[in-house]
Amino acid sequence: MSIDTPEELAGMRRVGAVVAETLAEVRRAVAPGVTTAELDAVAARVFARRGARSGPQLTYGFPGTICVSVNEEVVHGVPGGRRLRDGDLVKIDVTPELDGFLADAAISAPVGRPGPAVRRLLRAADACLAHALRAAVTGAPLRRIGAATERTARRAGATVFAELCGHGIGRALHEPPTVPNVDVRGLRQPLNRGLVLAIEPMLTLGGPELVELDDGWTIATADGSVAAHVEHTVVVDDARPLVLTA
Repeated sequence: MSIDTPEELAGMRRVGAVVAETLAEVRRAVAPGVTTAELDAVAARVFARRGARSGPQLTYGFPGTICVSVNEEVVHGVPGGRRLRDGDLVKIDVTPELDGFLADAAISAPVGRPGPAVRRLLRAADACLAHALRAAVTGAPLRRIGAATERTARRAGATVFAELCGHGIGRALHEPPTVPNVDVRGLRQPLNRGLVLAIEPMLTLGGPELVELDDGWTIATADGSVAAHVEHTVVVDDARPLVLTA
């Protein structure tokens, strides 16, 4: 969507605040021995308290409140009985709906004491998101976001998953435009002020190939390498984007 009124901006700010609150509470619950279903239950309690609903459930019938992906699982992980272990990397992807508006953000949270490879991957992911956000300004070509993500990942020795993209969001979970995480040279569409985007780098220190797991939802690395996923929902603006989910 593109924000045209103060009321729309207020609505997006409210749902973005639910995202931020949920991520913070779920992050605090991350610890060795905790199951991904228990993390999902934390998110469900925040949603209930704030009057929000799960966007993935509403849109796609997803079997969870949020997506929780561990280690080699990149995205769309189904909460269940998997227990977190010291050194794991868990991705928490939160997309609530509130009063007809949706926002989306993700963090990659280390469990206990992460090893050097996980710490390196996290630094790369954070740098990718920071550079991608700086590219989301009025008049810039859409391709600049993916170019910034890909360039930053390569400099860190990481690999971006070209098949996995960000997207427009606001009134629906997935709206145009698709936001690639790599440089697509023909993608010269200019970013308009007020456009709402979910920008979400997903990367690994391993190879770029992906597989879908037997649950029909979870996307994982084909080589078993650990992946990271970070994301914010932003509103394109002139000097820098307005981050709604911080």
